[in-house]
Amino acid sequence: MSSAALPYHEPGIITILIQSSILILLNAVNYVLDRILYCGLVGQIFIGIAFGTPGAKWLGEEAEHVIVQLGYLGLILIVYEGGLSTSFPSLKANFTLSSAVALTGIAVPIGFSFILQRLASASPLQSFAAGAALCSTSLGTTFTILGTSGLTNTRLGTVLTSAAMMDDVIGLVMVQVISNLGGNSDFDAITVVRPVFVSIGFGVICLLACRFLVLPLTVRLNRLRDTNSRGWLQKPCVRNEAALVFHTLLLVAMVTAATYAGSSSLFAAYLAGATVSWWDSEVPHFTHQPRRVETSNAVIHENKEGEGVTLQNEMEDSSSGVVVYNNFFVKPVNGILKPLFFASIGFSIPITRMFDGDVVWRGIIYTILMCLGKLACGLWLLRFSVAMPGKIHPRRLKGLASFIAGQLRCIGRSRQASAPAAEQPFSMVKIGNGQASTRVAPAPTSLVPRTTPVSLYPASILGLAMVARGEIGFLISSLAESKGIFGEVNGEVFLVVTWAIVLCTVLGPVGVGLLVRRLKRLEKEKNINGSGRDVLGVWGVGTG
Repeated sequence: MSSAALPYHEPGIITILIQSSILILLNAVNYVLDRILYCGLVGQIFIGIAFGTPGAKWLGEEAEHVIVQLGYLGLILIVYEGGLSTSFPSLKANFTLSSAVALTGIAVPIGFSFILQRLASASPLQSFAAGAALCSTSLGTTFTILGTSGLTNTRLGTVLTSAAMMDDVIGLVMVQVISNLGGNSDFDAITVVRPVFVSIGFGVICLLACRFLVLPLTVRLNRLRDTNSRGWLQKPCVRNEAALVFHTLLLVAMVTAATYAGSSSLFAAYLAGATVSWWDSEVPHFTHQPRRVETSNAVIHENKEGEGVTLQNEMEDSSSGVVVYNNFFVKPVNGILKPLFFASIGFSIPITRMFDGDVVWRGIIYTILMCLGKLACGLWLLRFSVAMPGKIHPRRLKGLASFIAGQLRCIGRSRQASAPAAEQPFSMVKIGNGQASTRVAPAPTSLVPRTTPVSLYPASILGLAMVARGEIGFLISSLAESKGIFGEVNGEVFLVVTWAIVLCTVLGPVGVGLLVRRLKRLEKEKNINGSGRDVLGVWGVGTG
């Protein structure tokens, strides 16, 4: 008979030491490697290898299962955070280019993966599963690279972020494809197409619900709040806790619905985050703000009549998805759930068999092909640099036209006496054989079109940043191995794919770091000398 309750036993000191040490090491290794190579997740994976079944087996199988379950919760929140980071205006402006980059980053690695049929005697199904694992791009690594290099708000950063997100969305669909294929020996097209169309349908339903349900309800809610700004509806709408409940319910509901519908739960988590981001940035919100009385540590809010004064911390004066995530989710995710996820990936990597001679050289060759497959994404920047030298906002074109007209009027005027140097913030324009002081303002740098890049730096940075695989790649590879798609347990194909994921995750960020270091040195020399080439050209123009 089963017991009515679980007997409580105090954990042994050995168990406490092992579990506390793995949490500390996971965070310490991540901190160090993120600042050196931008790939702290690789260190966490190796910690999982050392503590888990492939290594010392200190955790025990039951503890490993618990870590896998908690780690998957962390993965769902990682993908949800990626959805929250979606910028719809930037995505719309660069959608065509980002789509071309993303499709190249998906199709070329999958196509190259069929060389495994000759390289490692893989079947077509195994080659497809390997390509599915290597077609993704690590969003975590991508955001880290952009943040440390200062390229987040440039056109290059926008294209890279959008393409990486699209690659990961396809990768999330591939998770469901691989799961459906299971151990089937036949490559059934229906099995592949079904989750793709289910995922597309789920996304379309989400778009329609946002347009025809969420948007009208939000507009009606704004009217109710406007007519009764001190009513019972106003107070919960301005609290972070209410936004937390709404966002969490949305995430849980969409993940549950997608799973039962046959789509990927991770794809649904991304859509949930993107929906919240869309609601924050694209939907009109109630704009009535109480009068603010600022103090040193807080902001005192008063209503129109001066009654009902409340005290609220200035940092809590927002309920957007990013703010709510940073306030309630980011610490447990970054400190516990995310490290446990990468450690759980390490449990399934047979490190003791990866250093077989045939596996090593095959893994290196496959890694080179997978690097070339993502480097091909940079070719689109070379093409668009010539064909599309930069999209200029009409307001900037108007300002540029006004500047040119002012230049022509000043040249046509008669020469005037020079103004005192201290009062003349204008440039000297050469007229004829002499020089005259003219009231010509220098051209605003934001209005002058940037030149096309004169080097391969933008294309190389984009391609190398796309090389880094990471969480989705390890997830698909481990899932395909556990489903028996790679044949025998810990077979050679799985080991070769694992080599490629690990090496790509390390080489991509290191290559970008070296290029960005040189790029910054060239820009510094250009600023000092006052001359030189514009290294990034239109790809270094800000999008904000």
